[in-house]
Amino acid sequence: MTPPLTNGRRVGAGAVLRRGSRADYRAVTELEGEPHIVRNDLAGDSNRSTVSAERPIIAIGHITDLHVTDVQSPARFEFVNRFAADPRFRELITMQRPHEALNTHAIEAMVRTLNSIEAAPLTGAPLQLVAMTGDSIDNTQSNELVNFLALLNGGVVRPDSGAPGYEGVQLVDWPDDIFWKPDGAAGADTFQRKLGFPPSPGLLERAMQSFQAAGLRRPWLGCYGNHEEVCQGVGIVTPALAKGMIGSRKPVALPEGLDPDRAIEMFVRQPEFFMSGKSVEVTPDAARRPISRQEFVELHYGSGQHGFSEQNRADGTAYYVHDTRAVRFITLDTVCAGGGAEGSIDPPQLHWLERRLEEAHSSFRSRDGSTVQTRHDDRLVVVLSHHGYETLANPHGEQRREELLALLLRFQNVVLWLNGHIHANQIRPRADPRDGHAFWEVTTSSLVDWPCQARLVELFDAGDGMLAIGCTMVDHDGAIRTGDADLDDLAGLHRELAANVPHNGFDSWRPGKPADRNTILLIRRPF
Repeated sequence: MTPPLTNGRRVGAGAVLRRGSRADYRAVTELEGEPHIVRNDLAGDSNRSTVSAERPIIAIGHITDLHVTDVQSPARFEFVNRFAADPRFRELITMQRPHEALNTHAIEAMVRTLNSIEAAPLTGAPLQLVAMTGDSIDNTQSNELVNFLALLNGGVVRPDSGAPGYEGVQLVDWPDDIFWKPDGAAGADTFQRKLGFPPSPGLLERAMQSFQAAGLRRPWLGCYGNHEEVCQGVGIVTPALAKGMIGSRKPVALPEGLDPDRAIEMFVRQPEFFMSGKSVEVTPDAARRPISRQEFVELHYGSGQHGFSEQNRADGTAYYVHDTRAVRFITLDTVCAGGGAEGSIDPPQLHWLERRLEEAHSSFRSRDGSTVQTRHDDRLVVVLSHHGYETLANPHGEQRREELLALLLRFQNVVLWLNGHIHANQIRPRADPRDGHAFWEVTTSSLVDWPCQARLVELFDAGDGMLAIGCTMVDHDGAIRTGDADLDDLAGLHRELAANVPHNGFDSWRPGKPADRNTILLIRRPF
């Protein structure tokens, strides 16, 4: 496959590392960066192959799906991974990743990288802000949110929970061998025996150590995702589950009597049932308590606002507007409180969105097709949300993605929709066949799964009435293995392990195609 790319370099599959009798495990290597592909899908008769930046408008960073994880929480159901091949459990996968204890170190490495970028690669403009589009944490827990805010704002990150030291499924003596156990001897688990994952004694001890995070040196905007709202991004937090989250019983097997055909429905409505099977005792921790949408907003606001307003604090909403000189950023809340991983949006938010779009237009097309003149100045509009168009299909919430798309297409200044959720790079044109108005939908991959990247986004004038949206993928500064030596850098090891996870790493669809990565997206300038 074509490896994913970065600003000036890209990482891809390197030499096979022979460990024991297996030769499947591969290192990550550094390659030359991919060129930018010009996409003319929405450029009318234009068929450019090269574009020059005549006037920069704004440059931002885009990060999404960081998944700061309490890897020792009793309310994580890692044993479900045993049923990964069963489609009846699809929405619950993945419950555990071999590299997840290193997530905070990969995030810290990406923060360092974004801080080091003095100028965007296409326009030379400084990064004005960083947009985060949800799933900052993994399991709607307070201690996860505190660590996330420390990573982005600067502060002490404490990955450990419960008693001092790691206490989870990657322990050598944990009663299951489907998890990578780095302290075990070669062949101690499925990952080592079948996939060639290396032993790494002492890794978990190192991963649980507290550290001082640098924090982003630029303003950043927050966004609510499904993993902030519901257990493992799927299950409603019932009183029974909330009690189990801070308790001492950690389940290690499916409960007897579970009907696999109803597994998803049961997890959505009664996730605590998954705690009723065989279990082991772990150290309880009150800091694992579940958070609410209100607390999510309050902690963001209190640590620097990050887009949220006094109105959000007052009414408990998580959608807002952030204005710059030339661009209006509109952040939506697409999380379904009724459970499930996919998104939804309700009529009150759609009504609010319509008013905010009107404020960024000197004229717009009304619902009946007529043109409405306003007293507002024109401003480009960038929409931010966790879910994209295709994943706004939650059966437990409002089915209104067509209304949302139609609304955005009525307003010609909407040029870009940034989102995440699917943990993959993807770029899609969205056009209205009636009048030709269109915008670009850009989805960026996750930091928790391969290719573990962020994206730089630049808006600039491209001449001849064209607006350009430049997209450049960014790798963090984690080390890359040289030769067959051990890799001690935790962020670099996180990326290498993620790359070797079956169906989610080197061999997966997540990096996208070249046209989903380094691109220049052309669109007619709306004003």
